[in-house]
Amino acid sequence: MKKYLHTFNGKTLLVCGGAGFIGSNFIRFIFSTHPKARIINFDKLTYSGNLDNLIEVVKDTRYRFVRGDVANRAQIDAIFAKYRPDFVINFAAETHVDRSIHIGALEFVRTNVEGVFNLLEAVKANPTVIKYVQVSTDEVYGSLPLGSHKRFTETTAFAPNVPYAATKAGGDLLCRSYFSIWKIPVVVTHCSNNYGPYQYPEKLIPFFITRMLEHKTLPIYGDGKNVRDWIYVVDHCRALELCLLWGKAGEVYNIGADNEMSNLDLARLILKRFGTDESRIEFVADRPGHDRRYAIDTSKIHRELGWKPSFTFAKAFDSTMDWYLHNIAWIDRVRKKTGVFNPHIDLWKAHIKR
Repeated sequence: MKKYLHTFNGKTLLVCGGAGFIGSNFIRFIFSTHPKARIINFDKLTYSGNLDNLIEVVKDTRYRFVRGDVANRAQIDAIFAKYRPDFVINFAAETHVDRSIHIGALEFVRTNVEGVFNLLEAVKANPTVIKYVQVSTDEVYGSLPLGSHKRFTETTAFAPNVPYAATKAGGDLLCRSYFSIWKIPVVVTHCSNNYGPYQYPEKLIPFFITRMLEHKTLPIYGDGKNVRDWIYVVDHCRALELCLLWGKAGEVYNIGADNEMSNLDLARLILKRFGTDESRIEFVADRPGHDRRYAIDTSKIHRELGWKPSFTFAKAFDSTMDWYLHNIAWIDRVRKKTGVFNPHIDLWKAHIKR
């Protein structure tokens, strides 16, 4: 095997969790940049998994969808035996912080820890796999103080403050150990907050947009000053592509856009787009373990893999807003699927048609 590959053409990628927000964007990105790649999308189709996200590729001969659960070892072994993937990337995860706190962490442990274990075991048993990328989060690092210039680096100690982040950290540490002992060709990535099309509406930006469409307030935890680094999903996908092709096994790469913004300022941007004022903001009790600030140092991935963001926040945020406002039918289907629907969205449908 050559040290570096420059294309996935002729290769098979196993994409776990490819029906979700980032996974579906990644699949479309790979097909647009590597037209002869083959993709197996292995997804459990939980509440946030949505095949509507991939409707344009469903009949593509390069694409196969297999429904399954990364926490089911037999299913993982079967998918490896049948398709013999050259590359593996894992987006499959329980990700919603509030659910890990208020509903319970068991499913998070199963998917985010046991699922990673199963994939590592499968890669260990299939030495033809060139690279496995475990897609993780900056939340494993915990919280940074507001107003500081500190940023998370790849050597920042883990300090997760909520069950979701703790389970992601557990999966990341398994990856480290499997490289240390068995030299499994695994790369771990820690990315900041993503935004873009096809994001499940429980996440902040689409949640606020749907609240505006329903003529409701925008609930903001605490004082709203919690800061996140926002990255456009396509920039994230490009970084993951480089990690699969060129990333060094056993390494960790942080991915961010150096675009820090408070939740309150983000809400203000959405209010401005809808032509309304801050009277629609509702401050609510803060959630337990709410991290104050995330910030990413991306110097390693820039230096080693040549990656940097291509999209400015202003342009990408506007296009994201446009996507949701012109894809109300997608929002309707998602909310009907999960038992939440509000006919007030029809008012915006009528507005869009004018």
